[in-house]
Amino acid sequence: MKKIFLTIVAIATLFVSCKEEKKEVVNTPVKENTAFNQLLKDYNEGKLKLNPLNATFAGDNRFNDRFPNFLSDEYGQKSNQFFKDYKNKLAQFKNEDLTESQQMSKAVLDWDCNIALAQSSFKNDLLMPINQMWTVNLTMGQLASGSSAQPFKSLTDYKNWLSRLEQYNTWLQSAETRMKQGIKEGYVLPASLIKKVIPQFEGLSNTKLDEHLFYSPIKKFPSDFSEEDKKKLTEEYASLLNEKLIPSFKSMYNFLKTDYLKAGLKESGISAIPNGKAYYDHAIKNYTTTNMTAKEIHELGLTEVARILAEMEKVKEEVGFKGTLKEFFNDVRENKKLMPYTTPKEIIDNFNAIHEKMKPQLEKLFGNKPKTPFVVKQTEKFREASASAEYNPGSLDGTRPGVFYTPIPDASKYNVFSDEALFLHEAIPGHHYQISLTQENQDLPDFRKTLWYSAYGEGWALYTENLGKELGLYTDPYQYFGMLGMEMHRAIRLVVDTGLHSMGWTREQAIQYSLDNEAESEASIISEIERYMANPGQALSYKIGQLKIRELRAKAKTALGDKFDIREFHNQVLETGCIPLALLENKIDNWISSQKQR
Repeated sequence: MKKIFLTIVAIATLFVSCKEEKKEVVNTPVKENTAFNQLLKDYNEGKLKLNPLNATFAGDNRFNDRFPNFLSDEYGQKSNQFFKDYKNKLAQFKNEDLTESQQMSKAVLDWDCNIALAQSSFKNDLLMPINQMWTVNLTMGQLASGSSAQPFKSLTDYKNWLSRLEQYNTWLQSAETRMKQGIKEGYVLPASLIKKVIPQFEGLSNTKLDEHLFYSPIKKFPSDFSEEDKKKLTEEYASLLNEKLIPSFKSMYNFLKTDYLKAGLKESGISAIPNGKAYYDHAIKNYTTTNMTAKEIHELGLTEVARILAEMEKVKEEVGFKGTLKEFFNDVRENKKLMPYTTPKEIIDNFNAIHEKMKPQLEKLFGNKPKTPFVVKQTEKFREASASAEYNPGSLDGTRPGVFYTPIPDASKYNVFSDEALFLHEAIPGHHYQISLTQENQDLPDFRKTLWYSAYGEGWALYTENLGKELGLYTDPYQYFGMLGMEMHRAIRLVVDTGLHSMGWTREQAIQYSLDNEAESEASIISEIERYMANPGQALSYKIGQLKIRELRAKAKTALGDKFDIREFHNQVLETGCIPLALLENKIDNWISSQKQR
């Protein structure tokens, strides 16, 4: 623990530049500024209208029939003007006229506007609108399954989806047009990523109507629908799919496997496209919410990799493995004793058993626990091959549960060695606690209940992986090794993401570095490296956020001594929802000062 603490302290200076944004709060009013609260409400409403899909996932069904063409010039101009207008409106409010909570909201909203405006200055999203993992076409596939956030309980629900699909079809056609323009201007995906997208559209192009993913809602009619309504909806869905959507899927599939693949980049990083270096600098700030440079992050990653390797050596010795650490990685990857299951249900049951095991210990670390229900599900088949384990939030009103999705392409080859850490991260007390508590917090304005800053959100989830021993887990050395493996996985990201996008690393170089330093399977590593290629900077957020939260915990414990309460520290971190790391640090510093005065 001493070695870990020294590492955290050593990197603290890398965050100094963030602290420049701190402001002293004087004469904070007790009564809330009602005009400012109205501004926050209007901002939230405007953002939901700009992106109705976010409203749907939040459980707000008012815009379920809408799908704006995010790729159109008109939409871009409208979005840009929206954030400019609110930045100007925000400047009219002085800190001394706002409560402490409102001052936090002002700082968060200002950051939100600045990042959105900076993002709009790049063409990347417009001219590379589709990739194998992150883009809106995959989200629409989730919704089309009929078992996600888009409801299919009434006739109105079914008609809403038809309307949304009509508009989505327009987006698909625009995407192909944009990608053709991207070829001309040099904005193209690496060829290795294009090869992963092609099968996704091949399946959507060639599947029979009654087996088609987007036909799924027709197979799930509520029992109270009349035969007449069922017949009419079936005809309307069949017509839309056969005459519009499937032809668009086929057109995209043919384009991807021919012209787009031929134009695919040989380079692996974002620096290969026009203005790529500037985009990566922006991506780092966006995802880490710091002013760290690619070089600083790369060096930090190398330091963390070395530290975790030393911890892994201890586990190797504990289990009595006689070979090298790299040989131990291979042994863990291929160890049949760590692949005990034959069905997806057994894997889901194991995650639920982990939850039961840790429940008694949660009380010791967390005073506040969410009311939103929680379930574990297997990732849908259509996206399982390219998916990672993930958490999908429940609805704001708590009626739709939070879902931990885990991909299980082949249950007999599923390795369990990291399942305890994975559950802590994706489920409890990771994303489910963090997101659900935010959504349930009545003191937060609505716009902050659905905000996502990856350094905070993913940083918290990675931080919770280290709570395993405190929660009664990691009694099996292989599970503890799994936690180290997952932490190593995030440390490696600091090295390979910056390597790919800033230092000219190839895909193969990044894959090999990962194989040399972690126990993930080669197939999983390839999928991960291609994930980083598709979304530059996102992978950096986990470790940067985790180290900041660990640093703040160590600072608070040292400063407060016997007054330090881990439950209250966790409450302080979680109660504000997602915020940039500099604002979180400022908040914890103020809390430490207030506790000292007691």
